[in-house]
Amino acid sequence: MAKRYRYAFVKKKEAAKGKLSVGLGAASVLLFGAAVLTAFFLKESYLFIPGGISLFAALLSAYGFIMGLYSFSEEKRMHRTSIIGSIGNGIIMVGWLGFFLMGV
Repeated sequence: MAKRYRYAFVKKKEAAKGKLSVGLGAASVLLFGAAVLTAFFLKESYLFIPGGISLFAALLSAYGFIMGLYSFSEEKRMHRTSIIGSIGNGIIMVGWLGFFLMGV
């Protein structure tokens, strides 16, 4: 009779800092939309408000990028969200830097 092999796959949890990284990237994108809408409705007055929102969103994406990189050090965890968060926040951060440099 043939020998049966029994495999057990352990379900690993996602890295907590990776989830945080993805959440911060999503928050940065939502704040970009809020800044655009605020700038549209305010027209010429109080333009420091969209600038402040944009600066906060840029800082969120930078922090999300750092958390995404730190999440790779968590052992026995899946790193799918870490990869998505790191790459996504890196792209968002470069986009924010481009917007700020166009304004200067």
